[in-house]
Amino acid sequence: MAIQTGNTLLQIAFLFYVSSLAGYLLFLVRQKEQIQKISFYLIAIGVGVHFAGIAVLGVAIRSLPVQNLVQNLSMAALAFGVMFLYVRYKFNLKMLGLFTAMILSVTMLAALLLPDTQAPPNEALKGIWFYCHIILIFAGDATLGLACGAGILYLLQEKGIKDRNPGFFFKRLPSLDFLDTVSHACITTGFFLLTLGLVTGFVYAKVLWGKFWSWDFKELFSMGAWLVYAVLLHLRLYAGWRGRKSAIMTIVGFGIIVFTFLGVNLVLGGHHQEFTK
Repeated sequence: MAIQTGNTLLQIAFLFYVSSLAGYLLFLVRQKEQIQKISFYLIAIGVGVHFAGIAVLGVAIRSLPVQNLVQNLSMAALAFGVMFLYVRYKFNLKMLGLFTAMILSVTMLAALLLPDTQAPPNEALKGIWFYCHIILIFAGDATLGLACGAGILYLLQEKGIKDRNPGFFFKRLPSLDFLDTVSHACITTGFFLLTLGLVTGFVYAKVLWGKFWSWDFKELFSMGAWLVYAVLLHLRLYAGWRGRKSAIMTIVGFGIIVFTFLGVNLVLGGHHQEFTK
């Protein structure tokens, strides 16, 4: 009964996300502030319902619901929604809501359509180090995803400015400096969370398998993604990499994160493969 209740709440959250996406698309065309506010509130309500659904499922299985692909997709969407609310509150970048609503809708649609294979209880998927690792990784990836969204908006605005005819997005997006500032803030926050997530993952691996590093594909690609953002932050600080270069590298970095999250488990296998069954 509890699992069914949790799944119902996730379905309701999906409806809020889709409704928000429709609202943001309408806002993109009409540019009426009331539409934007309603769309934002729909995401916020959806995140609240989503969190309740995850909590109910967690209580039902007595662990974080990240034990198969469906649960991981749902958790990733929740993290994305939560971090969006934080970034939206801090910077008030309204059009980032459109990117977020798209990600949330697509991710939750996949989670609802894929078969939810119930994994057998696994005592290894518990403990403070495991919980910290999972929460930090999801939060870090989500924040870096928002940096990617801000980077995409930057490139669209830059194109509008350079064209003789500014085009559709020019009047709908803020200045390039503001978009670059939001992207950089998301990168630094996401990188910090990702770093903590990797460190707690190493400690968890030591507790579980007796060694910090095992050359698992997931570990290799995770470190690869971490290095991309580390290089980006270094180049920004010491070589003045801002604007277009930073935006492109941010998008590339998030592409690696997406492949690390899905592609590595589905294609290459390794210790984390059981999370995508």
